[in-house]
Amino acid sequence: MSINDRIQSFLASGPFAVVGASTDRDKYGNKVLRCYQQHGHEVYPINPKAPEVEGLKAYPSLAALPVKVPAISVITPPAATEQVVREAAAAGVKHVWMQPGAESDEAIRTAESLGMNVIAGGPCLLVVMGYRES
Repeated sequence: MSINDRIQSFLASGPFAVVGASTDRDKYGNKVLRCYQQHGHEVYPINPKAPEVEGLKAYPSLAALPVKVPAISVITPPAATEQVVREAAAAGVKHVWMQPGAESDEAIRTAESLGMNVIAGGPCLLVVMGYRES
């Protein structure tokens, strides 16, 4: 599957979760969440320390979500992304978009071996979807 096919499959499979959602509007974990909001997508922030992010109830983990999400954006340090992939598999996630800087070879290999659609080492969701600073 080409990268464009992977991206189209990802974007067609909401609702979404943002793992590494941040309350800091200057951080990518916040911008990615807002990008989903700007495009009218159902999205859930994953942040174990914040009760809410951008007006949405935040959840401490994928397992704590009230709904099953088939697709996640990951904005975490590479070592944390490796654990996120394992948690995502346990939660039934099928699509993982590792934002630039979040990916590691191990996380990519693990996700692919678990049969996930992986987007990594490529475009940023903010560019593909079209993010506006607000």
